[in-house]
Amino acid sequence: MMNLFEATIQRQNRSRPPVWLMRQAGRYHSHYQELRKKYSFIDLCKRPEVACEATMGPIRDFDFDAAILFSDLLFPLEAMGMGLKYEEGPKLDWHLREASDLNRLQGGKGLVDRLGFQAEALQLIRKELSRDKGLLGFVGGPLTLYCYAVEGSHKGNLDSARSGLKDGRFSGFFEKLSELLVENMVLQATAGADVIAVMDTCAGEFDPGIFRVDVVPQIQHVLNEFKRRCPSTAVVYYSKGTGPAHWESLKGLPFQGLGIDWNHDLAHVLSTWGREWAIQGNIDPHWLFLDSGELESRLRKVFNSVKSLPAECRKGWICGLGHGVLPKTPVENVRLFLKLQKEIFGGGELL
Repeated sequence: MMNLFEATIQRQNRSRPPVWLMRQAGRYHSHYQELRKKYSFIDLCKRPEVACEATMGPIRDFDFDAAILFSDLLFPLEAMGMGLKYEEGPKLDWHLREASDLNRLQGGKGLVDRLGFQAEALQLIRKELSRDKGLLGFVGGPLTLYCYAVEGSHKGNLDSARSGLKDGRFSGFFEKLSELLVENMVLQATAGADVIAVMDTCAGEFDPGIFRVDVVPQIQHVLNEFKRRCPSTAVVYYSKGTGPAHWESLKGLPFQGLGIDWNHDLAHVLSTWGREWAIQGNIDPHWLFLDSGELESRLRKVFNSVKSLPAECRKGWICGLGHGVLPKTPVENVRLFLKLQKEIFGGGELL
């Protein structure tokens, strides 16, 4: 029997929409803060028993409907020889400043052995996690990993990354990355993940035409290869800052869920795109800094607008934020979010 999260990804849910938040294990939460007093961020990711504990903290506290592996999307770049440390954010040892730098990159599926800590953590999480909860693994999308490799970030001025689409850096990078990225997804799926999320955080920084021509073929290649290996494991593709002009290019690709940010009317997206994919999102994470009265008013308006839709439009909705829980978010507002969602949509019985 599918858990609530799996059923929703397959657009078969007829009960309460599941709730999962990106960065639900993070700096806003006391459990994470206590762990960070004992462990470095690298330890939280690379020590499987600690990664399991970081993942499970918010599940125990808030009773989310799905857990997501506590890790970081940049570890494939470290495996490829770019080095990685965390000093108030991730820092690579070097960047792809010109095409000749591609020669410094390692590639190939054998590099996945360097990511074995993710599989061990997922196995521990799956043992501890109730079967009625979903479990997500995740990887960075090819474009986002490329932007980090070139710029060291996924935001700000990405002019060098844009020029790299034409000077051979993106195609050369993807040639080195693709087998490893597929193996990373397979590793997580075989270790127990019900769903793999592909996080393409910077996709919205690129024009829809460029996205369609230069980026979508790489996404399609990765997804085709993954589905050939793991046909029964669902995939969610999340891209911040994109909209219908980008999404049109994704039609026909083998993924089951589309993650959207908060710049779109949720009821409208569910009405117009909810028959194409399951939809994950999309409350504005900044709302959770509002006073409780204002937050409740806004959430009730959105939740009721979704509830008023035909069941056909709602059966694939995964309730969440349009991006991760922000640092210093008041914990009581996270609780209010969950309380109202369950109050308005009712119980969470399985199919």
